[in-house]
Formats: sequence, structure tokens, C-alpha cells
Amino acid sequence: MAQVLEFKLPDLGEGLTEAEIVRWLVSVGDVVAIDQPVVEVETAKAMVEVPCPYAGVVTARFGEEGSELPVGAPLLTVAVGASDPAAADTAAVPVGADTKSGEAEGSGNVLVGYGTGAAPARRRRVRPAAGGGAPRSTAGAGSGAASGAGAPRSAASRADAPPSSPVRESARATPLDAVPGQPPRVEPASDGPVPVISPLVRRLAREHGLDLRELTGSGPDGLILRADVEYAVRAAEQRPPAAPAEPVRAQGETRIPLRGVRGAIADKLSRSRREIPEVTIWVDADATELMNARAAMNAAGGLKISLLALFGRICTAALDRHPELNSMVDTAAREIVQYDRVHLGFAAQTDRGLVVPVVKDAQALGAEALTAELGKLTEAAREGRLTPADLTGGTFTLNNYGVFGVDGSTPIINHPEAAMLGIGRIVAKPWVHQGELAVRQVVQLSLTFDHRVCDGGTAGGFLRYVADCVEQPAVLLRTL
Repeated sequence: MAQVLEFKLPDLGEGLTEAEIVRWLVSVGDVVAIDQPVVEVETAKAMVEVPCPYAGVVTARFGEEGSELPVGAPLLTVAVGASDPAAADTAAVPVGADTKSGEAEGSGNVLVGYGTGAAPARRRRVRPAAGGGAPRSTAGAGSGAASGAGAPRSAASRADAPPSSPVRESARATPLDAVPGQPPRVEPASDGPVPVISPLVRRLAREHGLDLRELTGSGPDGLILRADVEYAVRAAEQRPPAAPAEPVRAQGETRIPLRGVRGAIADKLSRSRREIPEVTIWVDADATELMNARAAMNAAGGLKISLLALFGRICTAALDRHPELNSMVDTAAREIVQYDRVHLGFAAQTDRGLVVPVVKDAQALGAEALTAELGKLTEAAREGRLTPADLTGGTFTLNNYGVFGVDGSTPIINHPEAAMLGIGRIVAKPWVHQGELAVRQVVQLSLTFDHRVCDGGTAGGFLRYVADCVEQPAVLLRTL
């Protein structure tokens, strides 16, 4: 007998609460193996292929490509123990039922926040159906009397829902597509008084505008407990708002949803501008000697040293002298947190928007190792292969806007960091060199910093040291 198990969108880490379905990798009726990727999703951090922890036949999928699902919402249901799609029509065990006899093995903790090796959820209370038919679950997820098939739970369920969800089946969404012969069970609303455990439960429901008839109790004989009402309140607060009415669009107007990576960028920039009192200072520097030093290093053979890697190496040396800028402000504790290691972020433009990959422990890398790491992360960014870990944990960021052909900028700090160095284009300009006018390779450098972590003297000292290293690379030899 096949068991229909539900696989929910797992916690993908880094505090992510939703993901957009980019591409389904399986269809209803497909046979899947343990840890086989079943869907590709895009979070606010990266593109991720989500593996299924069960082996069996896909009986339903939830959500269309392009739609967003919250963490904990069902992705698909799998008939475990079935070797072909027809086997999915056999009687199924409700989600959360005890399956110790012939229990299907899962893959364990595949992604952050979910694992199939945990003990099964407690058994739902089952009572006989009227007329002595097959037993049914009080939550409406048991096997139907006519078809004998288990109805999959819907996208309205949540990751932290108790085994007997207080949301009625009549309010749950139906799957995008399902195996014929397995319609979701809909339990009609009942008349008469609602059984609750105490008047406190009724008052709590009334204060939050909840209709107790819309809840299914997890207590004995469907008794509504305080935990059921509190769960329903949390679910209502975290449920995505209803889609607004289609806006009136002017002729030639295009609306682009702020979601996924683009939405995360917008949120982070807005938060940075709201919370950080930022100041920008800048200086022009003669980069001729730095360009000559790079040419000499690359002429010696081996990996070609990138200009960004040289600026990164200069910044790690400058942060060693001015650690105030390698920090963040803990607003809740009203403390400045200084770091003893430099996790160097760098802005990278991709087809899906601006991302900031992070080179961990950049202070321990030389120019060649830093070049290799920057190249690896840049390639992963362009191919959409960055993981959330690659995009978080930065302590200082480089922004090379010179690649766009511009001289200067006043960038927004990459929250929650305290500073960002901007690098303009390196261009031939007239410059006074050794008392004479000459054509030199000049770059504009800008430092945007959080004025809470330091004053102008510290920020100016940092930027002046960076400029000195650009003009005279031999200054770096003191730190090598």
C-alpha cells in the first residue's frame, strides 16, 4: 500500500521566508529518487535546486512557475512505495501518520531547516465516518471512502503547523495538478455549538476576529484548544496579503515586480539609507605606478593578477591600520562590533541584478589567491550558482563602478557593513608629476562610511593610505 507523503518548501537558510518557482524539474506521475532535484527556485539570495527527501511517484505539484511560495508551503506530494503512477491510486497514509511498519526512508537533513530522519509527527485523531464507512481524519487529510486515496495537504499549510492544522480543509488551496482519482477532501462546515476548552479561547478568538467554526480543534473529539487559536492567529499574520486588483496601466507602461534578487536589493538599499548616517569622501590618485606594477607581475607568467585584486589587497592592509571601518553597528545593543578578519565583498552586475559575493578571510590572501577567488565568485554570479553563504557575511565592500566608464559615485553602504570603497575608471589625464605637467593614469577613489563608527579623521586616514598605495605600490611592502 502506497503512502502519500507531503514535501514542503524547506528553510533555505539565512532567514529567507519565501522563494519563487523558476522551473519544475518533475511532472505529476514521474518516479523520483531520494535527493533528486524536483524544482528550481529563486530566493532573495540565489538560485537553488531543491531535492526531494522521498522516493516514489509524484502525485501532485503546488504552485505554477513564476509564483512565490512561503517557507513551509507544500511543494509536492509523493506516493512512497509505488513503483509506477498507477500505484499512486492505492490507499494512502495521511501526512503525519505513524509509519513504523514498512516506513519509507528519507534522505536526512538535505537543506537547512528540514530533515527526513526525524521522528514522525504524532498521529492525527481518527474517528469513524458516519454510516460505518472508512475512518477519516478530523483534519480532512485521510483516505476518502470512495476513492481510498489520501488527499494531499495544501499550500495554505505551514512548516510549523501542528499535525492537526486549525485551518479547515474548505479554506485550503488545491494542488496545481494532481493524479486523477485523488480530489482533495473538502469537509463541509458543521452547525451547532463550537466545542472549546475554555471561555478564554472564545475571547482570544473574538479579539483577533477569528470565526471558531473555521477552525478544527486538535483536542479530544475536535475540541478547540488555545494552541489552535494562537496558531491560527500566527498563520493569519504571516499569510501573504491578497493580490491587489489589477492596476490601471497607462499606454506604454511596464510594471516589473520587485521580488527575488531584485526585491532583496531594493529592501537592503532602502534599509541602509534609512538606518546608516553615511558620509562620502573622495580623492584623485595617480595610478600610473600601480598599473606598471601590475603589468610587471603579469609579464612574469602565471595567473594574471586582476586590478580588483590589487585594490582588495590594498584595502585589507588599510583596514589593518583602521579597523574602525571593518565593523558594523548593533543598533539593538547600541554597540559597535569590530571584526578581526576581513570578509571582502565586491559588487558584481549580473543579468538578474546586482549581487555582492564575499571573499572570506581576504586578509590572509595574496594578490594571486585573491584574483583566483574573485574570478571564481564572479563566474558563479553570472551563471546564477552563488549560494546564500557566498552572498552573506561581508565586513567591507569594493565597488568598481569604473567598469561602466564613470569617474565617481556616492554609493549606498551594503548594510549592515560600515564602509565601502568606490573605484572610478582609470583614465589618462594631465597631472603634475615630480614638479612637471605630464599625462598620467588617474583614478578617483571614494569612501562612503557610517559616521557612527568613526569620525572624518579616521575615514580620511584610511582613504589617504589607499591612495598612497595606489600611487606608490612599494608602500604595501611594509605589510607583506
